[in-house]
Parts: sequence; C-alpha cells; structure tokens
Amino acid sequence: MATAAFYTLGCKVNQTETAALQELLQRSGYRQVSFDEHADVYIINTCTVTHLSDRKSRQMIRRARRKNPEAVIVVTGCYAQVSAEDVFNLPEVDLVIGTHAREKLPELIEQAKEERINYVLPLAEKHGFEDLEAAQSQGRTRAFLKVQEGCRQFCTYCIVPYARGPIFSRPPAEAVQAAQELARQGFRELVLTGVHLGSYGDDLDGEINICHLLRELVQVEGLERIRISSLEPTEVTAELVELMLQEKKICHHLHLPLQSGDDEILRRMNRRYTAREFLRLVSWLRSRLPDLALTTDVMVGFPTETEEQFANTVKVVRAAAFSRLHVFKYSPRQGTPAAKFSGQVPAPVKNKRSQELTAIGQELAAAYHKRFEGKMVDVLFEEAHAGKISGFTEQYVRVFVAGTERYLGAILPVLITASTADGVEGEIKK
Repeated sequence: MATAAFYTLGCKVNQTETAALQELLQRSGYRQVSFDEHADVYIINTCTVTHLSDRKSRQMIRRARRKNPEAVIVVTGCYAQVSAEDVFNLPEVDLVIGTHAREKLPELIEQAKEERINYVLPLAEKHGFEDLEAAQSQGRTRAFLKVQEGCRQFCTYCIVPYARGPIFSRPPAEAVQAAQELARQGFRELVLTGVHLGSYGDDLDGEINICHLLRELVQVEGLERIRISSLEPTEVTAELVELMLQEKKICHHLHLPLQSGDDEILRRMNRRYTAREFLRLVSWLRSRLPDLALTTDVMVGFPTETEEQFANTVKVVRAAAFSRLHVFKYSPRQGTPAAKFSGQVPAPVKNKRSQELTAIGQELAAAYHKRFEGKMVDVLFEEAHAGKISGFTEQYVRVFVAGTERYLGAILPVLITASTADGVEGEIKK
C-alpha cells in the first residue's frame, strides 16, 4: 500500500482541510504515516501569514525531499496559492495546488509521478464551497468542522483575502450531515471554523447566518458541545448571545480579535471598530454571560505604532481581562498595503512590546483561572499524561486530574483545587 505523510502549518482551517485531504487519500488507497517517516507522497499544507511562515514551509519541503528523494512532494494551502510560481520553482516540488480544486489531488499525484505540475487556479475560478468531506481521525474527542471559506475584510496587514478569495459557505444541510457523521464517529465537541466565520451565510439564499446554522447543529444527537472558533467584534449580535443563553450545547467562549487598543492604529489596520466600542461590547457580553471566557489576538509593532499607542493597547487588554492572549509581532507581508507603510517599527522594539504583552497575558490567564478554585466544572477529557489526564471546560480552560485513559472521551464533573497561568488542577467527583 502506498504511503502518504502530511505536515500542516497555520490555522485551524488548515488543520481541518488537512484532515479532509487525509481522508481523500485514504479512500484512494494510501496509508498515512508520520512526516518523519519514509513515505511515497509528502503533502505540505502551507501558511503565508508572515514571511516566517513561508520560510518554515520551504524548510518542510526540503525535509521531505531528504527523507525520500523519490517521493512525490505536494505543496498546497495559502503559500502555494499566493506564490505559486515561487513554490513551483523550488526544485524539490513536484505538484503545487492552491486553496481550491483539491478534490482532484489523488489523480494529480498520479500525473505528478510523470511530470511536474502547477495546478494553482485563479481564485476567480472558484465558484462554491470546496468539495472536501469533513473527516477526522478516530480516537479524538473534539472535531473541527469548516463551514465557511474566503474573506472580504481586507485588513491592511493581512494576505489571507488574496490567498482564500471570495466568501463561500457550506449549506446548512451539508454542515448538519457532516456534524452527524462526526457525532457517529464518537466526537463529543464540535468546533466551527472558517476563514471569516461571522460572514457565514452571506452568499446563500434566504436569511441564513451563523445563528441559523447553530440552531440546526444543536439538534444533532451525540454532540454535547459546539464551540465557535473566532468572530469579528462587529459580528457579535444580540441574537447570538440569546442563543448562547438558551442552548446549553453552545460553549460560553468567544475569540474576538482585538489587534490594537489604539484608535488610529485600528483605523490604519482597516479594523471596523474603536477601542471604546470593543470595551463596550466586552462589558455588555459579561453582563449577559457572566461566565463567558474571552480570548483574543493582539498585534504589536504595526507601522508607526508609538509607545503611547502601545500603552493604549495595554490599557484595553487589562480592562478587557481576557482569559487568554495571543500576541503577534507585525511582519511586513508583500502584497498587503501595510507593507508599503512608512514608519516600520524596529525589530528590537517589537520584541520588547511582545514580551511585555505576553507577560500581561500570563498574568491575566492566572487571574482568570484562579476564579475556578473551589468550583465544580464539567470537563471533556482528551489526553493522558503519565498518570494524569487532561481536558477542557466549556470556557476552554485546561484541567489536569489524576486518572487513566478509561476516562478519555467522557465529560465528568471536576472540583478545581489549584490554578496556574497554564490551567487548573482538580479531582473528579462522580
């Protein structure tokens, strides 16, 4: 049996797509092996958010070729879509395919055994949701379901709209069918993913939005949790909050990218809210959902960012009291407007700001986790670690307890006894 190995860079959407490609090749007769093993085909699913992502992708391409000089090396994903010629010119690469038409991958691999192929199609030729099944490997407890692709935000620092193209949504009936299959496989939690998830339904006929889809998904038997991966602050509606209050399956956890706490920087980023509006949203959400966990992304060192503007970001981050903070250093990305902006911030300054904000994020996480001490929470257990098992609450707090693998896949009540910035510890109470 021919073997295939996968390596995925980037976001949860990429991870979900890799799972679908794995299923596609499995149905075509391939056996999956580790990327560190000898394989007949290596598929690198790339990211192109930063130049570092591009470099990492190239490193993995070269590593694959060293593992097996005779293998077919396939490069797909955002880097392949945006920089098709650059990728195809790499001597190690046999097949380049972008962010759509990947249902043809098995037949293209066969062709690539005879000749090198650049099969990156223009995004203008994309006319619907990519025809890949939502498949996941057995033995996991949380599944990712991609229901939307494409982005029309055009933030000035972001290459993604140019890599993913226009908005397409998975029709609700198809999404429900995929969710039912995942539940049948034994998954207890479903994470909805998309490039711009809040735009779900905008391209479909009728009054369909993310709330419409959620109402359908909560009816799926076997699913006990549904988690929303990320929404723009401007896309959180009263309808969504009411639905989260009504439906116990929908996790009380939202990821709302802040990016900056300074209004001028937000304007230059082409973000569609002010710092005050963001904090007003946070205050309203907490008044309606007191146990809500809020996580975020923050970028430091955007062009022209001054110390005062960075200080404004720190103030907003502290005021919002996020439970988890993802800090990114701005990196100029060729093809985006911000790459041409004057006032690029020196690397040492970006490093210093990143370190400061990361430390604040640890402080906020520790404070948030401490709130759970002495409380009972429900935990979906996912992993075993040498006599301990771990899982997550609906607020996406990692919980560690003494236990064995027999508890994996179960949702159990846990009394929280201690906390750190990395998570909490507790005891199972049955």
